[in-house]
Amino acid sequence: MTPAELSRAVLDAVCRAVDAGELDVAPPERVTLTEPGPGGCGDFATNVALRLARPAGRPPLRVADILRARLLDADGVRDVVVTGPGFLNISLRARDDLLTGLVREIRARGTEYGYGDALAGQTVVLRVPYEVRAEVVADAVARIIATQGGRAEIEHGEPVTLRPVPAPEDPASLGPDAARWALLHPAPHDRPRITADHLVQREINPLFRIRYAHARVRALLRNAGDLGFSAEPGELASEAHFDSAAGASHSAPGASAAPPHPLQPPLLDHPRILRAAATQHAPDRLARHLLTVADALLPLLPEVLPVGEEKPGAAHRARLALAEAAGAVLAGGLSLLGIDAPEHL
Repeated sequence: MTPAELSRAVLDAVCRAVDAGELDVAPPERVTLTEPGPGGCGDFATNVALRLARPAGRPPLRVADILRARLLDADGVRDVVVTGPGFLNISLRARDDLLTGLVREIRARGTEYGYGDALAGQTVVLRVPYEVRAEVVADAVARIIATQGGRAEIEHGEPVTLRPVPAPEDPASLGPDAARWALLHPAPHDRPRITADHLVQREINPLFRIRYAHARVRALLRNAGDLGFSAEPGELASEAHFDSAAGASHSAPGASAAPPHPLQPPLLDHPRILRAAATQHAPDRLARHLLTVADALLPLLPEVLPVGEEKPGAAHRARLALAEAAGAVLAGGLSLLGIDAPEHL
């Protein structure tokens, strides 16, 4: 079950409760899923019961209990636990199924994975000073706002609504891609560094790691084609390499025993990051998220292609599909920042 499918399942549970007369409330247009917070458990959490409690005239815990009973019947849902004032914590039946569904969803949507309607129909006015960093940030924010169905208008005038700390010097000497990264990666209250470090083609350079990971994915897809196989979502083989890497990531309480692949959390989180970057006018959040995806992707890449006399199998196709999905997230994110995602590097 993908996050989009689970979101629809939660919305369906609300609608069924309304139809059965258990809740007297208008169902929401959308249901937001997040990672479980402190004290939570499972794979996803939602605050839909708290949102519906007041219009329904019911205590949040009672609304949560009603929705929990409905959700337990949904395909792919293993358990639902109510925590805190009324959060629904949802555990899915199998993490491999979750990862496979997620890869399918990303490959179907491509670089538009994570686009939503959080700002549908809204026009956001961005007033910026005449300063290079503010101009670049506003351009990126406008692109990101469009991913959530909104439209941005960039103006120069008072009151200024977008004023990141100015660049200490002209970044043009870095070239367009490195210059944009130097201005967008730091938080708006941090002073950007305009140095040649942004041009270094080594792992100490965050932008290089992101672009290198994307270029490696494109190369792997070409190499796989030469070997006569293509990407196909499926189960990843249980290997020591993945087990040790996965140990660095967290496994939510109540979830299946096998920890998720390190790429699963950041790929699942991508829609939330895009939504937050759009509503908070914070392209730096997207920039840092892309680095998280790239750093989780790089250890996978040496395991994608068969080695020596090894024949391509289902695990190779599944790893290639996972790498392709992560590469699409990197390419889409870089494009929103106005940075090129090269096929060769």
